[in-house]
Amino acid sequence: MNPVQIWASVSFVLDPDPCENFPCKSGRKCKLNEEMEPSCLCQEPAQCPSENLTELEHVCGTDNQTYQTSCHLFATKCHLEGTKKGHRLHLDYSGPCKFIPPCLNTELQQFPLRMRDWLKNILLQLYEHDSVTPGLLTAKQRARVQKLHDSERRLHVGSHAVELLALDFEKNYNLYIYPVHWQFAQLDQHPTDRVLTHSELAPLRASLVPMEHCTSVFFRRCDTDRDRLLSLREWCQCFGLKHGKTDRSPDCRGLALCFPRLLARFNFAITLIDESHGCANTHNHIGKRKRNAV
Repeated sequence: MNPVQIWASVSFVLDPDPCENFPCKSGRKCKLNEEMEPSCLCQEPAQCPSENLTELEHVCGTDNQTYQTSCHLFATKCHLEGTKKGHRLHLDYSGPCKFIPPCLNTELQQFPLRMRDWLKNILLQLYEHDSVTPGLLTAKQRARVQKLHDSERRLHVGSHAVELLALDFEKNYNLYIYPVHWQFAQLDQHPTDRVLTHSELAPLRASLVPMEHCTSVFFRRCDTDRDRLLSLREWCQCFGLKHGKTDRSPDCRGLALCFPRLLARFNFAITLIDESHGCANTHNHIGKRKRNAV
């Protein structure tokens, strides 16, 4: 190795790219200023991937505009920073914009019945897939779900009337506690503080809205103190868990699967939803330190 090569290799080791470990939020990219210091600047929408995209990668913004990808939406939002339009622009749901029918009170009351049962089935399917492809669940998670899997009292996967779902929740209440906590902990990642912001809730909400039109109304009403955050207590109350009957150590942080990938990986979650109606009907399963709007 000649002196030039030695100098180049040493310089590379001593002077790594300052942007390499400099995270930027969605819509921004790290760039070096004149002093060679890293900073996050708005990304141009034209720089987002735009080739070979499918309709599944499209997203709908709260401005009722369809964006090619979430990258395009957040880049647009970044350039609107400081304006009323930019403040109001968020990811509404996955897929192209479409008509979302209003949520009736009866449908809103039935939402947690279907959601609880669906979360239970998600965990059971993860448990079965983990037996074939280990690593989807941690050892503690697997032990918890095994008790649910082996229970002779649990309601098996199928199209159940809401009356049966309500009766099963009353009779087998304890079987639903862990799935509800598991989903909260899966979302509570940035940081893990038992409070969900709009951004943390987005992977779940955005995936469900096109198929369950009561999703946004449900989570908005869960925020009982109207601080634009969902605490663990508010989450549990919204899903009908009794005060004091909560799992204080859900141990769910090891599961880093984001919700859209979960839907894509396990086809059962999609087939349980009647997409022809735009939402799950009453006989189907569906599949305070931070400041962001829920």
